[in-house]
Amino acid sequence: MDLQTLHQKILERPSLDFGSIFSASVDLFKKVWVQGFIVLLLTIITILPFYIMIYIPMIAAGITDPEMLRSEEPPVIVVIGMLILLPVFLVGVMTFGLALNAAFLKICKQYDGNETANDDYFYFFKQGRLGKVFNIALIMLGLTFLGMLACGIGMIYLIVPFSLFPAFLAFKEELSAMEMVKASFFLGNKNWLVIFGLVLVLSIVAELGVILCCIGILFTAMLSKVPAYFMYKDGVGFEVDN
Repeated sequence: MDLQTLHQKILERPSLDFGSIFSASVDLFKKVWVQGFIVLLLTIITILPFYIMIYIPMIAAGITDPEMLRSEEPPVIVVIGMLILLPVFLVGVMTFGLALNAAFLKICKQYDGNETANDDYFYFFKQGRLGKVFNIALIMLGLTFLGMLACGIGMIYLIVPFSLFPAFLAFKEELSAMEMVKASFFLGNKNWLVIFGLVLVLSIVAELGVILCCIGILFTAMLSKVPAYFMYKDGVGFEVDN
């Protein structure tokens, strides 16, 4: 399916309904909370090296000049080194985060449709798929910088299309990275308020896991990712629906 046909299909679908997606997301999460917990742990493990990497300049400076660690402000060379590594850090975190979130949405589809299939958490790490994820992460990074230039207001707008990136990555693999981004904006612009409300409300609900001795958030955090599956299902639909 080409991008124009996809746009037409989105236009023909009814607008998203907040209540139905909210309740469906909660119901489905009851089935996939274990898989969500595993995805969250895998995300933490895969992005941890990037967090370590960004502190390499400070670690190196501390080894060569231990007195530097006692200073309230790090040397300029350390700050410059960390700023140089920052884009690499962000792209790495976005790439692995997108890949695992998209795999989680594919798992959500399996459980929603009672499909018999193995939980493939590393689906987008195979057969060269990670390259497309990397391209989307680069686009996402560029859009993030543009959103920050708009005094942060642009970032509020970008929350909606960003939340849809994993869904199009998961279910429209035939599209290029840029086409997935355009489709996300198209669906997002049509239902911006509903999607923003769902992302905001379910993110707050997902944070309630902190009540359970803080560690409970590890089991509830992925609830905020489930609505993207239903946004795609109701806003675009799957080929089998036709």
